[in-house]
Amino acid sequence: MSRIDDTRDFIPVRIAVLTVSDTRGLADDKSGQTLVDRIAAAGHHLAHRMILPDERDQIADQLRVWCADANVDVIITTGGTGLTGRDVTVEAHRDVYEKEIHAFGTIFTIVSMQKIGTSAVQSRATAGVAQGTYLFALPGSPGACRDAWDEILGKQLDFRHRPCNFVEILPRLDEHLRRK
Repeated sequence: MSRIDDTRDFIPVRIAVLTVSDTRGLADDKSGQTLVDRIAAAGHHLAHRMILPDERDQIADQLRVWCADANVDVIITTGGTGLTGRDVTVEAHRDVYEKEIHAFGTIFTIVSMQKIGTSAVQSRATAGVAQGTYLFALPGSPGACRDAWDEILGKQLDFRHRPCNFVEILPRLDEHLRRK
């Protein structure tokens, strides 16, 4: 079973938060703020925060910029993971991924199922890796962001989490780029 190993030191990571919305601004971005609050409470660093419209190319371009930024370890987006025509965040993420973390969507669905029942089937939450950076795409509701952080990301982004976590392999995500 998973647990926190108190013999290990906490290692903060640098996280960028991108809200995807055609209608939200920073003042009414409850989902983004939910993530920002949890990032700070956990002891991590907020590297960047931004809001972009539901435009695939703009989202993918910003993800690439942050992946190339040495001061960003993790990118979390919120919004645009649904099924409507304007929901293009998942496609933008997949334009950037080098590897997809398939189990993230599955685990998120399991967590969501416990909260919202079969409505969880409408989410296309996804995750992947690009340029040594983790990317997570979450739905645009504060509840979904809370659930994803509290049940998955808060644990996997804690170096003390056992038996394994995302932080301990972070330095090796781009090792293929360093090979000669």
